[in-house]
Amino acid sequence: MRREPLQQEADTVSPPAHVAIIMDGNRRWARSRGMPPAYGHRRGAEAVRRAVEACAREGIRYLTLFAFSSENWRRPASEVGELMDLLRLYLKRELTELCRNGVQLRVIGERGGLPPDIRALIEETEAVSRDNQRVIVVMALNYGSRQEITQAARRLASEAQARRLDPEAIDEALFAAQLSTAGIPDPDLLIRTSGEQRISNFLLWQLAYTELVFIPFSWPDFSDEHLREALREYHRRERRYGASAG
Repeated sequence: MRREPLQQEADTVSPPAHVAIIMDGNRRWARSRGMPPAYGHRRGAEAVRRAVEACAREGIRYLTLFAFSSENWRRPASEVGELMDLLRLYLKRELTELCRNGVQLRVIGERGGLPPDIRALIEETEAVSRDNQRVIVVMALNYGSRQEITQAARRLASEAQARRLDPEAIDEALFAAQLSTAGIPDPDLLIRTSGEQRISNFLLWQLAYTELVFIPFSWPDFSDEHLREALREYHRRERRYGASAG
């Protein structure tokens, strides 16, 4: 049965503009069922579609998904290969369908470390979906936030060394403009599945004032109702951005 958007439950609240998700628990989910990690990753890809469609229904403009971290290369080569194969399939099939339904894709992270055919698929999908505005899906691939921040600092230092930039002119806005998320609002809400309560080198700068919600269910089980409950928790909180209460 189709669920009505949460906003219809309470007309006085607005959905967050940007939700970020750390999609955790695929391997444990598969292991608990006596299946190999690839099975959990495939089911996790199905959960991505559900999450994108649910965000569209709730009026959420940006959805950022932590799909593959720069640390994930340390996993067994066979599992990394399976993840790359799944990414190829996802870009060819799932995202193509989502793009037809108004979804725009942006990818952040070090593309140079990805296989050339995957880089080409990313560029093609981004180009095809550029004008879509229903939901903007930001996919973090081969992404690590410390590396992102270090590179931003290096670029600004290079500009200052070349006397093209006054170091005194560097402020938060100028620094943020050097990040891979430039032009994208910071997340209002971060969801992490599987019960882990850490942010794992994800959007360290951007999450400064983000509300964090940790849910005990593994990513392959993520449903509309899990998103709706995270949104309810988000709306229960008072966001003060460092100001005092009351």
